[in-house]
Amino acid sequence: MGIHPTAIVAQGAELGPDVEVGPFCTVGPKVRLGARTRLVSHVVVDGDTWLGEDNEVFPFAALGCTPQDKKLKADTPLGRLRIGNHNRIRENATLHGGTPFGGGETRIGNHNLLLVGCHIGHDATVGNHAVFTNGAMAAGHTHIGDRAILGAMSGVHQFARVGKLAMVGAGAMVSHDAPPFGTVQGDRAKLVAVNLIGLQRNGYSAEQKALIKRAFRLLFWRAAPLHRRLELVQGTLLGRDPVVAEILDFVAASKRGVCSPRSSAQLRGKAMGGEPPSDAAVV
Repeated sequence: MGIHPTAIVAQGAELGPDVEVGPFCTVGPKVRLGARTRLVSHVVVDGDTWLGEDNEVFPFAALGCTPQDKKLKADTPLGRLRIGNHNRIRENATLHGGTPFGGGETRIGNHNLLLVGCHIGHDATVGNHAVFTNGAMAAGHTHIGDRAILGAMSGVHQFARVGKLAMVGAGAMVSHDAPPFGTVQGDRAKLVAVNLIGLQRNGYSAEQKALIKRAFRLLFWRAAPLHRRLELVQGTLLGRDPVVAEILDFVAASKRGVCSPRSSAQLRGKAMGGEPPSDAAVV
């Protein structure tokens, strides 16, 4: 299709081979669109925004517009928005570039699925193969790991992190870090399980799943302070496993703290505390 007659492509914009710019789209002067990227219709791409190859952006999405930060002035240059390859960005999604207060760049990787009405704030980072379900929102300065899934209408607080292959339940408000391979739910989000379905779908072995479950029990369902539990697991043979080490490194690097676990009583509906007595209680 090329560039539709009703589209506005500013002088200076760079369009790769076989790019499609549909009806009533607007493309700013600093925008770069990689090969075979398609703007369906009524899409706005502005600011210092680059999209890689084979992306598809659906109607009324807005990419690279002025971030929602009260510190910005009218003459503040728009920061960078860098989007990789093979992403699908659905209707009414909003993705903002970086600011001078956060490194100046928002970065989104490859093969992500951003569904209707989702939002990624300024200076955020999203990995690869992540899914933002309808209305899911990540505030500024957040970090969303590879293959994480954010359920519908969930929200991630500024500076919070969602780890690799974590599952955020629908409507959850994530004010602390959601650990890799975990499932968090609720307001405020609590850790409730290991994301076994996600692990299975992504080819993790039965042995790896067992190690992750063991690490979660030792780290999150024990009574000692978290830093003591972290030191305990780090000093064991379990802590040397590469998959478990990902969890330990994530927890050790946390600045906001990690989502606290829902108690056994909440998980099982009984008035008892401490570690869930069996795997069935936590997965």
